Amino acid sequence: MPKNDNYGQNVQYPTLGDSPNIEANFQTLVNGIVPRCVLRFENAAVRSTLLLGSYSPKPGMITYLSGEDRYDARMSDGTWQPITPGPWKPLDLKSGYSVQSGSPGYRVVNGIVHLRGRIRRTNGGQFSTGTDWTFATLPSSVRPETAQYWVTPVEMGAGIYYGRTELSPTTGELMVVTPPGASSTTNGLKWTGLDGITYGI
Repeated sequence: MPKNDNYGQNVQYPTLGDSPNIEANFQTLVNGIVPRCVLRFENAAVRSTLLLGSYSPKPGMITYLSGEDRYDARMSDGTWQPITPGPWKPLDLKSGYSVQSGSPGYRVVNGIVHLRGRIRRTNGGQFSTGTDWTFATLPSSVRPETAQYWVTPVEMGAGIYYGRTELSPTTGELMVVTPPGASSTTNGLKWTGLDGITYGI
């Protein structure tokens, strides 16, 4: 009768009294060890097609996805959570907006989304004060459960140094609002910054 390993991991190995079936005995041993190692897959889609049925993911399982260059951990709620920083992905900017600097994008680190970069109006114009400007959309996979708000920098103009950036959990739209009250924007307000923005998913 097979015995379990001494580390409490329930990995079985054959004993001298077991039937001499080397294939079955080693299959039990290998299948006990492999799920406790780092499993390697080309990407998340390949992982989902291979880990099925009796070989479905178990809590605590670790995988490496070469296409995403990322390690994931299987959680008890049945989700995969990144445990290493994912790559930066570019923001999907709305028409009329473009990169000012800093490679605007997002990435996920241990369930926390990070944003970066500066956005400007493509025509070089200013952000009008007291107006909502929707400049990008985030994919559903990185949207929060509730609306998010941050005080964020804008280029100095009309005595204004900051704006409010908002993120909709339903549409994924990012918008910036510059404070009302100043009528002139000729001296600035041509970009808004996202560096330092984080939120949980």
